[in-house]
Amino acid sequence: MSDNEQRIPLRSEIAEGDKWDLSKLFSDDESWNTALAEFEKKSEKIPSFQGTLGKSADHLADFLDFFKELNILEERLIYYAELRQHEDEGSDTARTMTGKITIVSAKARTASAWEAPEIIAIPQKDMETFLTHQRICDYKIYLQKIIRYKPYILSDKEERIIEMHSEAEGTLHNTFSVLTNVDFNFGTIDTPEGKRPLSQSTLSVFLENTDRDLRRRAYETFYACFDSHKHTIANLYSGSVKQDVINARIRGYSSARAASLYTDNVSEEVYDNLISTVNGKLGALHKYYSLRKRVLKLSELRHYDLHVPIVPTATKKTSWNEAVDLVCNALSPLGDEYCSTLKGGLLGRWADRYENKGKRSGAFSAGSFTADPYILMNYKDESIRDVFTLAHEGGHSMHSWYSAHNNPFMHYNYTIFEAEVASTFNEELLFRYLLKQYDNKEMRLYLVNKHADELLATLYRQTMFAEFEKTAHEFEANGVPLTVELLRSEYRKLLEKYFGSEMVLEEASDLEGLRIPHFYSAFYVYKYATGVSAAIALADRVVEGGKKEREDYFAFLKSGGSRFPIEALKVAGVDMSRPDPVNAACDVFGRLVEELSTLMEEI
Repeated sequence: MSDNEQRIPLRSEIAEGDKWDLSKLFSDDESWNTALAEFEKKSEKIPSFQGTLGKSADHLADFLDFFKELNILEERLIYYAELRQHEDEGSDTARTMTGKITIVSAKARTASAWEAPEIIAIPQKDMETFLTHQRICDYKIYLQKIIRYKPYILSDKEERIIEMHSEAEGTLHNTFSVLTNVDFNFGTIDTPEGKRPLSQSTLSVFLENTDRDLRRRAYETFYACFDSHKHTIANLYSGSVKQDVINARIRGYSSARAASLYTDNVSEEVYDNLISTVNGKLGALHKYYSLRKRVLKLSELRHYDLHVPIVPTATKKTSWNEAVDLVCNALSPLGDEYCSTLKGGLLGRWADRYENKGKRSGAFSAGSFTADPYILMNYKDESIRDVFTLAHEGGHSMHSWYSAHNNPFMHYNYTIFEAEVASTFNEELLFRYLLKQYDNKEMRLYLVNKHADELLATLYRQTMFAEFEKTAHEFEANGVPLTVELLRSEYRKLLEKYFGSEMVLEEASDLEGLRIPHFYSAFYVYKYATGVSAAIALADRVVEGGKKEREDYFAFLKSGGSRFPIEALKVAGVDMSRPDPVNAACDVFGRLVEELSTLMEEI
């Protein structure tokens, strides 16, 4: 290999200090295996509680105490195995561990399938008395949420059958992940600095490059790999949608979307309002693409022209430690406890910082009750977007930290609907902070462009994805097969609508719809769009307000799963049951586009 040719390092070549420390979960794989055996043995006791829950509050509490400890152990086992697997998706050892805990967890869920039906069968008068008992205090919300599902809970036997099938439910997503993260070989791209590896993680760096031919070659090479496997991937996604529809029908929901939104007690009207509101604000989006085309001096705007900064000279390298300082300084309005806790974690071992061969692409935060709120990153010094990603995932992790420190285990977990508020709130504060640090017009232009791009990706793009999911599930529900041709055709229609007339789509553009991993967690992506809308409103409230507004925001962070998301956000100061926050977020994007246009005229 020449000096100018780079390669993605192996896991073993990453410094220990740059990896997350999973020892708060388990010291090593051997201790994990010991705990797995303990979990299996404890699970054998589950049937002994059957038939006792309605006898008294103490009987119910005995089961819930036991079940809580079992679930805490299960969470530790699952997190450790999954995080080990995401370190290297090609690791047989880690994949064996996730396979083992999946099997054992499914067996435990099957053994406890009687729990919800038995709780629901407790007479209302008795349950009201039980809920006032001191031993039930930490389980009150957990029980109330189970009772809420009464219309959709089946018989003991039916619930057991469903749980027995749950072991295979993740196969489609897992197969997609292995195929695209491990088996796909995207090869390398020739650059002036030598050959550079192309992967799902490095694609963004290539697409931000000022060399248009380099962007085009990276784009075409990347999607050629998806094109050669398009039928396989389309079949995987079709199976996932079919699974969603069948599961909803089994329980009696009106649709797969209704089933998904019921969990968060979110009305389908919220979902539809998001799509209709954003669709009514596409003018600003089309104006942005027209501006981008003009600034880049292109005769045609192509799909691979969307991520290169308008002012490439404003890009700068930012080390991990520098990024942590920037993020924590930006979040200073949240106070010392928040910032010192986050900084200690990021400079410590919360985060798995850099890419290694086989590592899962992208970024995520994985908060648990007993351990650190871990963060997976594929951080790159040359991409300022990764600084924003760090702020984003830090928001998730601190949300987890406050939830775990202020709630009992059985209702500490907040919803994803709420999670996307805490993460994009941090990004919003980071943008505002950086904007104040630079009076250089080129840097300001870069930041405004960056923020517009991020808002575009979070608000407009995720709404487009949400619209695609709705359409795909409606086709399946109506008996229309989701062929690769249909999926590509429907996705292309959305690309044409959202990008407008300025965009010249590539033949491969609609293959993008086959590479979105979030689609395997149905009706998830819309929460990014509602989240950023709420985050912008709350950032205004916290920054412009005083002690009360900050305390309201912390009340939201600390609420965990003690409230449904719409109610939790009302406590923070924003009402997401109305379209107003989405309208306001679209208006913010429109103003960013206007500022971009003005700044370009001044330079």
